[in-house]
Amino acid sequence: MFDIPILLGNPNYPTYQVFISLFVAALLTMLSMPLWIKILTYKKIGQQVRADGPQNHLIKQGTPTMGGVIILLAVLITCLLLTSYSPALLLCLITTIAFGLLGFVDDISKVFNHRSLGLTPRAKILAQIVISVIFCLSAVNWIGIEPLIWFPGILTPIDLGVFTSTIFGVEVPWLYVIFIFLLMGGFSNAVNLNDGLDGLAGGTVMIVMGIMAAIAFRNDSLELAIFAAACAGACIGFLWFNCYPANIFMGDTGSLALGGAFAALAVLTNTEIISLVIGALFIIEALSVIIQVVSFKLTKKRVFLMAPIHHHFEKMGWSETKVVIRFWIITAAFAAIGFALYFQLHYAG
Repeated sequence: MFDIPILLGNPNYPTYQVFISLFVAALLTMLSMPLWIKILTYKKIGQQVRADGPQNHLIKQGTPTMGGVIILLAVLITCLLLTSYSPALLLCLITTIAFGLLGFVDDISKVFNHRSLGLTPRAKILAQIVISVIFCLSAVNWIGIEPLIWFPGILTPIDLGVFTSTIFGVEVPWLYVIFIFLLMGGFSNAVNLNDGLDGLAGGTVMIVMGIMAAIAFRNDSLELAIFAAACAGACIGFLWFNCYPANIFMGDTGSLALGGAFAALAVLTNTEIISLVIGALFIIEALSVIIQVVSFKLTKKRVFLMAPIHHHFEKMGWSETKVVIRFWIITAAFAAIGFALYFQLHYAG
């Protein structure tokens, strides 16, 4: 393991570590992805397209998937090379890999069953509960994260540790555990739903992870800043092959992992509420599915032409590229607002 300040020869400029991690992760992804695409193509491991989806998506059937494997490897290698170990970084990496393994199992089941649906919703949610609970208890008992929720403009946080039990020497703040599950499960599934067009998930995650790197750096959490920058860099490298028309998709391996990583960073930087603004597009995507399902069950009518909402705009006649670029712009706007709120919260405190 290398100490990047020594490599740079100037420990007074730690910001370089963040930019270098972004570059290294992007480079690793770009160099590794062509071989991975060849392997997936040879093994005939390809995307299973929804039968009820847009007709122009049928040509994507069989496109190599599970590009998230390379994204995760690039992030892991970058962090191992360019930063020292810290409990927060290790927890973030372990949690991200855990969500990635869940997505990997989901992707594999889709491929072998030759359908667009993998694990059952019940199995996926159960696994997300386990990962989220372990993460939450580790953050509280190992990292020392307090079960407090901070709102911009409010000096007094909401204490979710009022109902805390001690089980086998482990503090269990029940309300905080529930909140963390909703955050982690929500974002991992939301990013997964967002991964429906070429370059959409990769581009939007790249933007939010760039902002999280800045927030972590501002919080004096250099290791987390490097991790977030590595995630952004890996997405940049991935976009080289995922831009329209895509040569590979990240699959649930990537989308679940990156959504979980985003939520983990929010918890470890005490920006859970601000993350809801930064990742607002992901929330909108998830809400569009919920609204569509509830509306159809209650009234037999659909609110959107198709959900998630990016498909609604496709049905309206927008080209796939236009939807993606406009969603990138919207994500950048939300991220900028979230970053401004972070500064407001920081200076208010």
